[in-house]
Amino acid sequence: MLYLLAIVFANVVTASNDPIKFGSLIVPAGSFLIGATFIFRDLVQNAVGRKNVYVIIAVAMVLSAVTSSVLGDTLWIVFASALTFMFSETTDTEIYTRLKLPMSLRVLYSGVAGGVLDSVIFVIVGMSPIGANILPWDVVGYAIAGQIVVKVVMQLIGTLIIQLLPARVLAQPVKVN
Repeated sequence: MLYLLAIVFANVVTASNDPIKFGSLIVPAGSFLIGATFIFRDLVQNAVGRKNVYVIIAVAMVLSAVTSSVLGDTLWIVFASALTFMFSETTDTEIYTRLKLPMSLRVLYSGVAGGVLDSVIFVIVGMSPIGANILPWDVVGYAIAGQIVVKVVMQLIGTLIIQLLPARVLAQPVKVN
């Protein structure tokens, strides 16, 4: 449930706040939450298994698209959100499943890969002149870089938290269905 709520909240935060600027980098406010959703998705996969997590990802993708639409996003943004979700969450899931490393490293590596894809696809398809034409080409790279930095930092924080959790909390086996 936390996974789904974080996705909806990320859309609401992004729609209701101006992007944050760190020097030349441009970061939608919801990017902080999107970075966390990759961690939540990994935890959901631990609980329900790989096959079932795809059902939850599909629900989350629809929920994200509906939320974006209700918030007044253009069709390009709604489309970019759904497309991004499909690719980034699938990548996160498959990398997380296949890595034979401690959970914290699987969360880190799969989340970074998913976050990079999420950032690149969403900015190019949704925000650039190819899509909704919200960002001119000369700032697209800054928007992608800004989101990647934030999502990587979120993955690092998640990794540290997971490393600090008691082993019994993480002892649930990863189900690979």
